[in-house]
Amino acid sequence: MASVNFTKKSVTAPAWMPSPDFISTTNMAWLMRQVGANSYDELHRWSVRHREQFWKLAIERLDVRLRHPFSRVMDLTDGVESPRWLPDARLNIVESCFSAAPDSPAIIHQAEHGELKTMSVAELEALTRKVAANLKRCGFKQGDRLAIIMSMTAEAVAIYLGIIMAGAVAVGIADSFQPREIAQRLNTSRAKAVFVQDIIERNRKRLPLYANVIQAGAPRVIALPARKELQVTLRPGDLSWNDFLQDAGSEIHIGGPGDSINILFSSGTTGDAKAIPWTQATPIKCAMDAHFHQDVKAGDVLVWPTNMGWMMGPWLVFAGLLNRATLGLFYGAPTGCEFGEFVQNAKTTMLGVVPGMVKTWRNSHCMDGLDWSRIKLISSTGECSSADDMLWLMKLAGGKPVIEYCGGTEIGGGYIAGTVTQPCVPGAFNAPVLGIDFVILDADGHSSDSGELFIVPPSIGLSTSLLNDKHHEIYFAGTPKLADGRQLRRHGDQMQKLGENCWCGLGRADDTMNLGGIKISSAEIESVLRHVSDVVEVAAVAVSTGKGPSSLVVFAVCAPHCRKDREELLHAMQQVIKQELNPLFKIHDLVLVGSLPRTASNKIGRKSLRDQWMFNGGSSALATVNCVTNQADKNGLQI
Repeated sequence: MASVNFTKKSVTAPAWMPSPDFISTTNMAWLMRQVGANSYDELHRWSVRHREQFWKLAIERLDVRLRHPFSRVMDLTDGVESPRWLPDARLNIVESCFSAAPDSPAIIHQAEHGELKTMSVAELEALTRKVAANLKRCGFKQGDRLAIIMSMTAEAVAIYLGIIMAGAVAVGIADSFQPREIAQRLNTSRAKAVFVQDIIERNRKRLPLYANVIQAGAPRVIALPARKELQVTLRPGDLSWNDFLQDAGSEIHIGGPGDSINILFSSGTTGDAKAIPWTQATPIKCAMDAHFHQDVKAGDVLVWPTNMGWMMGPWLVFAGLLNRATLGLFYGAPTGCEFGEFVQNAKTTMLGVVPGMVKTWRNSHCMDGLDWSRIKLISSTGECSSADDMLWLMKLAGGKPVIEYCGGTEIGGGYIAGTVTQPCVPGAFNAPVLGIDFVILDADGHSSDSGELFIVPPSIGLSTSLLNDKHHEIYFAGTPKLADGRQLRRHGDQMQKLGENCWCGLGRADDTMNLGGIKISSAEIESVLRHVSDVVEVAAVAVSTGKGPSSLVVFAVCAPHCRKDREELLHAMQQVIKQELNPLFKIHDLVLVGSLPRTASNKIGRKSLRDQWMFNGGSSALATVNCVTNQADKNGLQI
């Protein structure tokens, strides 16, 4: 049996120690036997030195359905920036999502205050085919971009798969975004239609969604009811879900591995969200990560609160269905006891979490008394984890391990994670992901145990283009090379190696922040806060104390005539963020300053601001004064 230790809370103390008998049952152990590896380190080295052999084994293991085989796995004729994966193959990746027995459960789902329901593999396939058929009936063609702005429901999964089955491209937009952000993403993607719910019901609150989409100037809309009947009046030309669904079936569009299937958004440092296409090969990366690193097997039940606007939504679909597992979808807020009961009653075997959510559970005691004994492992992503919170979560699940998982939309999955075949330290990673490699460099470009992390390409899943930016400039321009001449790929994370098979994340090297598992740039937040009355200049930074998720701290320069106090300004800023960006983004602290530090190139010195805030103890009482009585700090920062 594997063992767990709840007494050691040091970040370097393993809390999960797998036994040889347990290790032998894992998917990872199968792969080690196939290639003759005696340790994970040896297996990982083999997977990045023999990339074609590794990905061929993974594709065979996942039983990816091909209408025509590939001539080879990888073609690097155009270099590592533009690899061709599976040349000559013909497929529709959705076909591989229905490999489980037709009567087996594809989705277990439940609305808030509702009953547990099940959709079989046959039912999901039928609804997917129906969506694809009616897209064609409505005149949509191969390559058309169709947005999804919904909660993660069974219908959302069928819509997503149906769009891909028809040869169109799904555009994921988070249901928490406000009209401004929705409009930006619709315009960038040039979406021709939008699938949207009429409202969202969470915590007994009814939040407008169709209305937000209309305010964003959306093209044609297909509206789905949150309950049995639509609760909104549709624009002329928009369709209800029932009116849309008429034809029963459709032929599957067969294309190449490099065809786009999905456009997702991930914020950079420019203020505009990067539009990242996923191809038919990307789901292989999602499913491989889940198969080997989360040890997902046929018959497992995967629950991970997310939606199609974030990469973990499509990731969950492919991680589950390509592995013949079941998706567990709860249609409400995952912060209370009802979600915990869903995890219990759905007989969840893998639970995905965001660290901030775990902290909420722990502080509220809402999960006390539940039976989570069927959980085999927990996986955490989106933010830096608190070791204490993860220890508490492991105990709640009967001593099961937590697999930390870090990557990005432009990776299609992770570059560093964990594996249950090695000891697990709470809040830390224990393994680079199979098939992908990275190096850590210090400020001088030398190999280091702490510094900026660079990806060593290529890998299935890595993006090769952006809709609204120059891919080379973002990921490759000016990056160093390895001693053997191989080009590195920029990712932007800071990482520290703590010891053998143990790493921890240190946040972002650029100005992208991660708030509640959602990436957003400083520039996006600053652009809306500048519209707050009496604010002259503003800077937004993410801070972390190393004990959990990042927090948003805002530094503001006020107009000379300003007589508002800090609390009034803080309230005004929080309101504009709620209305213009995302109500999930909470300002942790507002610091009123006389001026903002600038670099030689006149860029805001956000690192100086972050360091000053930390130096002052991370306390509003220490860091803030009234905006009309600023005084100069000895280092030149006005606080």
